[in-house]
Amino acid sequence: MKNIRNFCVIAHIDHGKSTLSDRLLEFTKTISERNMQAQALDDMDLERERGITIKSHAIQMYYTSDAGQKYTLNMIDTPGHVDFSYEVSRSIAACEGALLLVDATQGIQAQTISNLYLAIDHNLEIIPILNKIDMENAMIDEVSDQIIDLIGCKKEDILLASGKTGEGVPALLEAIVSRIPSPTGDENAPLQALIFDSFFNSFRGVIAYFRIMNGVLRKNDKVKFFHTDKEYNAEEIGILQITQVPKDELRAGDVGYIITGIKISKEIKVGDTLTSAIVPSLEAIKGFEDVKPMVFAGIYPVDNDDFEDLRDSLEKLQLNDASLVFEPESSVALGFGFRCGFLGMLHLEIIQERLSREFDQEVITTVPNVSGLFN
Repeated sequence: MKNIRNFCVIAHIDHGKSTLSDRLLEFTKTISERNMQAQALDDMDLERERGITIKSHAIQMYYTSDAGQKYTLNMIDTPGHVDFSYEVSRSIAACEGALLLVDATQGIQAQTISNLYLAIDHNLEIIPILNKIDMENAMIDEVSDQIIDLIGCKKEDILLASGKTGEGVPALLEAIVSRIPSPTGDENAPLQALIFDSFFNSFRGVIAYFRIMNGVLRKNDKVKFFHTDKEYNAEEIGILQITQVPKDELRAGDVGYIITGIKISKEIKVGDTLTSAIVPSLEAIKGFEDVKPMVFAGIYPVDNDDFEDLRDSLEKLQLNDASLVFEPESSVALGFGFRCGFLGMLHLEIIQERLSREFDQEVITTVPNVSGLFN
């Protein structure tokens, strides 16, 4: 465990987070040069088209330090836009450190500050990084002073980097292993793992991503979730690289995935605690904040016969985006549909687009408004 580092990346939209993540993947040889593409962790078409990160992505890298010590680095990439701040809270709950990435040409933005405070509340070790220092209009001294005022660090604590050229990446990796603490946890305690993400695979069922806080998880172990109290068999467990890599055993501090054959999306909840069914943990892990929708709209199928298909699609989408909330409603003009809550207008737009692209659901959306809290 002493050679594991779990960290997330906090940055405002368009501050170069995905580009710097690409350089880390290249430098640690997690992705070969032949398979490398821009925004390597952004695997959704929508993310590439808009140049933004919508989903947080976890990936494991291996790094040998200057002192010759080998480390396992689990990076959880996060979105930068305010509408996806819930994704950030999930990532922060699974980490011990955070890279605070600030664009040297733009300075600190409001969204960066709100996510930073979230990380500080979770006692994460913050590593400040000035990105885009290769740009002609980079304001290195001015933005460094902003960071010092914000978090009270020393000027020499701020790392200078360029995601475009790769400058500063070796120093950044050294800072990650020297400044971020290793995970704390007891491998002999009952299993406690925090579910921080999940998605539906039509062949394997629900695949959940987790971070083990205590205990050991082995393939074919009997496990259960606190939320449902139902028991499952750990059919496959493993680590997250560019593809999923199966393993026989994962221990406290590890980040990985589990496949239990769950086919019903309601049976798993992001933020839930996974534990052993034989020797269960007595308490759940405190996860992240409950989501608070800001914008509401009705979503109706074009054809009323597709109502159940739309419900099924929304449930599967909710697995992957727990900040989406919905309940059934009916309208005289539009028939049966769902009242949905979103974190903002971009979130609403992305959900509509994902319903169309991933589930072939053509929908009618009512005019969004800010009233309509769920009972």
